[in-house]
Amino acid sequence: MHALFLVLLGAALCPTSSSINIETLMDNVLVLKVPYGVATKVLVPLSCGETHKNQRVVWKKNGEWIKPPLEGNQVQVEVKEMDGGNYTCHLGPDGDYLNYTLILIQLDAENRNVILEQSSEGHIHCSASNYNGSFHCTWKRTKLRERASVLLVTAQRKSENISCEMYADGSGIHCQEDNCPYKEEQHRISLIVHIYIDSLLEVYNKPFYLADIVRPDALSNLSSNQKEFRWSYPDSWEKPDTYFGLQFQVKVVKKGLSCDSADQIEPHKTQETKYDLHIKYQKYELCVRAQDKHTMGPFGPWSSCTVNKKGKECVPRQ
Repeated sequence: MHALFLVLLGAALCPTSSSINIETLMDNVLVLKVPYGVATKVLVPLSCGETHKNQRVVWKKNGEWIKPPLEGNQVQVEVKEMDGGNYTCHLGPDGDYLNYTLILIQLDAENRNVILEQSSEGHIHCSASNYNGSFHCTWKRTKLRERASVLLVTAQRKSENISCEMYADGSGIHCQEDNCPYKEEQHRISLIVHIYIDSLLEVYNKPFYLADIVRPDALSNLSSNQKEFRWSYPDSWEKPDTYFGLQFQVKVVKKGLSCDSADQIEPHKTQETKYDLHIKYQKYELCVRAQDKHTMGPFGPWSSCTVNKKGKECVPRQ
């Protein structure tokens, strides 16, 4: 009975290679998908490449010679638990660098991501200022994983690739889809980010419609007199305004307070680009922001100005 228990325990702690998926993510990158919380050990085949099959090939791991020496164009390396790494092949012990294979580990566990911070919107925040197909997506690394590197980012809609450009610091991307603003969206955009630190790979997926992320830019041409507060649609918003309509949230707060302050004098919603004032205060802040009136999507940023009744001016807040 004790012997049977030990055999079963050993099988649980050291699953066979057949229980671990080895996938090629991209050229020279292998991903081992392993179960979370289980000790693993797997043999991974490596190849230096067909062009070097008749040469003496010697291998390094993370820049260090493997001991005992590992030689051959086609080899196997044992990967235990999270101990992946960058394997490079060289022409003899003193020869030139030839090729490499990066082995990464992806844990098969939900809700255990540790590389990117999570907010109310998830790990990835996406926004667009209109419907012309241009959008930005950003993410933030957790404090202990700030040196994590983005390996691969893909954006697709119904299997069609969307052109994207990575920010220089790896904290986001700007994408441009060939999109007709008047066309109704039938399929979501799927954004997938592969990011790794040491040998740990994490994959983040953000599906969305463009309509879900459109946030109108700040409003322009703010002006007021003692009776009326006026503004214009954002310069970046789609035309015509009659088709791509906005609605506006207007708020009056005491001078010096933020537009996000709960201590408001007068809140109001309107689809007009003006608001009748009935304010007794001599100094106050006028705040206004916009959202798509059809989709009721997220609001854009506040636009505001300071009003001094003596000067009858609406001075934009810096």
